[in-house]
Amino acid sequence: MGRRSGRYEMAAGAPASGRGSDAICNFVICNDSSLRSQPIIFNPDFFVEKLRHEKPEVFTELVVSNITRLIDLPGAELAQLMGEEDPKLPGTNSTAAGFFRSLMSLKRKEKGVVFGSPLTEEGIAQVSQLIEYLHKNLRAEGLFRVPGNSIRQQILKDALNSGTDIDLDSGEFHSNDVATLLKMFLGELPEPLLTHKHFHAHLKIADLTLFDEKGNKTSTPDKERQIEALQLLFLILPAPNRSLLKLLLDLLYQTAKKQDKNKMSAHNLALMFAPHILWPRNVTANDLQENITKLNNGVTFMIKHSQKLFKAPVYIRECARLHYLGSRAHTSKDDLDLLTSSGSKELQPLKSQKRSRLDSCHQEETQQRTEEALKELFRHVHNMPDSAKKKKLIRQRKVLGTPVILERKSRDTTPEPVRVSKENVQLLQKCGSPAHMSQAKLKSLEGQKEESCRRMRARLLSKDSSSL
Repeated sequence: MGRRSGRYEMAAGAPASGRGSDAICNFVICNDSSLRSQPIIFNPDFFVEKLRHEKPEVFTELVVSNITRLIDLPGAELAQLMGEEDPKLPGTNSTAAGFFRSLMSLKRKEKGVVFGSPLTEEGIAQVSQLIEYLHKNLRAEGLFRVPGNSIRQQILKDALNSGTDIDLDSGEFHSNDVATLLKMFLGELPEPLLTHKHFHAHLKIADLTLFDEKGNKTSTPDKERQIEALQLLFLILPAPNRSLLKLLLDLLYQTAKKQDKNKMSAHNLALMFAPHILWPRNVTANDLQENITKLNNGVTFMIKHSQKLFKAPVYIRECARLHYLGSRAHTSKDDLDLLTSSGSKELQPLKSQKRSRLDSCHQEETQQRTEEALKELFRHVHNMPDSAKKKKLIRQRKVLGTPVILERKSRDTTPEPVRVSKENVQLLQKCGSPAHMSQAKLKSLEGQKEESCRRMRARLLSKDSSSL
């Protein structure tokens, strides 16, 4: 929805930039009276972000416990994922790796504000200019594959490092210059965008396959479990990494959609970016050996399914919400499945409980209004002079299923028990007891009572006016 005239304010907890941020709450409060009737868009991951921001240890334990449910991580690999041990990566003991580490260390000593520095929100804000420009130039053939002009790239790089405002739409730079510079930025990060800690987890996700009827693994990838595992893994990425990864994968997804023009499929793009966002730093292709195919295919999968990967799984949302509402917390998908399939009231989802309470309140209010109207009506009948008409009306009260309840002069006497009419007894026998009667049937029954009450009151008033 486009902005209209009026004052807009960011909600509490949301940064002013609104881009590439780890915001707790990402909606906008608008004081424009013309838009007040519009529905409020609520972030479904609000409680997830709140839990991650306020209780990171609880959040990480929740997510990692579900990751280990999907993939098998031995003790050392799990400790690396949790950050308790330094990542053990392929080729880290080789002479070539040592040389590359020394070379990269020297390069980072001369790092600028953006290139070669650890990832920050400031760096993302600068690089997002490149991403926005490329979104408008996705049709260039060989985008991300054809190198740009090195002189123009250096000018652009210096401008980004110095924080200078850049007008990429001026025509001074070509889309291939910008695309190559984006890859250069990713390649000069101290560690890959998906981090070294997550390297072994990504290899295990690539091995998730379906099972046959006999319970044996097949060679067919289990896409549903792979998506779920990536959703969980992305939740525990550092906030700047997750923000930039989302921007990048969305750009690559849109690029692949234009492959009829730019000749760059999701797989071709993965070959260009896997070394920058997933491969460990300072390793060669020989170090990775058979894992190269897994890693490249993994990035291809991320590009194709990028629109699903940055949503927290439903059971994580539910657990985070219940954590703050003080209800029983369900810490895994298995718990949520049990929650959904169980008929016990104690395991009803919060939404069902809330709806049930609202329906119950509505039912009680309706019943109370009906009883009050009947009391007033029967009091009127009781005060009428004795006549055949009065006797007839008293007999008709049984149709409503409610006795005449009159105010007692003596407060010591207890009201007579409620009697149910024959018609309502038959109706209850058909529908079951009130405890098992559906809300729709209960509302229908109350509606019938109110309508009968209204009609009788109208007849009485008409009778009184005609007698006058």
